[in-house]
Amino acid sequence: MTSTTTSFPDSLIPPHDAARLRTLHHYQIVNTTPEQIFDDYVAWSAQLFGVPISLISLVDADYVWFKALAGASGIPGLTRNESMCSAAILVGEQVVLSDYKPESCRLIKPDVAQAIGLNFYAGAALIAKDGARLGMLAIIAREVRGFTAAEAHLLTRLAYLVSQTIELRYHYLATKQATEWDDAQQELTKALDENSALARYLASRSQGIDFSKEEVMQPIIRRLASVAQVLERRLK
Repeated sequence: MTSTTTSFPDSLIPPHDAARLRTLHHYQIVNTTPEQIFDDYVAWSAQLFGVPISLISLVDADYVWFKALAGASGIPGLTRNESMCSAAILVGEQVVLSDYKPESCRLIKPDVAQAIGLNFYAGAALIAKDGARLGMLAIIAREVRGFTAAEAHLLTRLAYLVSQTIELRYHYLATKQATEWDDAQQELTKALDENSALARYLASRSQGIDFSKEEVMQPIIRRLASVAQVLERRLK
C-alpha cells in the first residue's frame, strides 16, 4: 500500500453533511478542553507507528477541531479546506492515505502542511452509531512512506476504540455521571499504558516495529482487545 492510492470526490461538502453535523454536535465534544484518554490514544498511535504527529480530529462545518494532538502544541485545529481530515471523512475506504502535494487531493490547500514539512498522512474514520463520520484518527510524517495492510488494520482498530470512547464519554456526561467518566478514563489509561510499554519494548529491539511478524502483532492485538473489553463493559 502506498501513500497515493486514495481517490477523493469532487466536493469537500457532501450532500449529507447537515445530518452528519447534527450527529457530531449531538456528542457535545466539539471545541472541548483536552481529556487524558484522548491524549493517550494519540501519544500511543505516534509511538506505535513511529511518526512524529498523531491527532484526533472532529470535522465541523467550517473548522476541523483537534480533540487531541501529539507532536505539536498550541494548534486547536485548521480551517476545513486546509485539513486533510476534512477530505478523508468523504472516502469510503477503511484507511485513507495521501501526501500533501496539490495533485494528491485538490479539495484542500496543502500550504500549512507543506510549510512545516509534512509529506505523509494516514487516517481511519471515527464513525458514530448511525454511521456518520465524525472525524479521523490520523498519523502524519515528514517523509513519504509506505503503509502495510497490517498497519492499516491496527489504525482501523484504534479508530474504532476512539469512536467507542466518544460514545462512552457522551453516555456518562449526558447522564451527569462526570465521576464515572473520570473513573473510565483512568481505567482506559491504565490499559493503554500497558500498550505503551509493549510498544517501547518492541521498538527497542530494532529500528521500528515490524508488524509483519506474528509474534509482534499478537501481543498488540491482545492489548487492544483489553481496551475494547473495558469499553464494552462500561457501555452496557
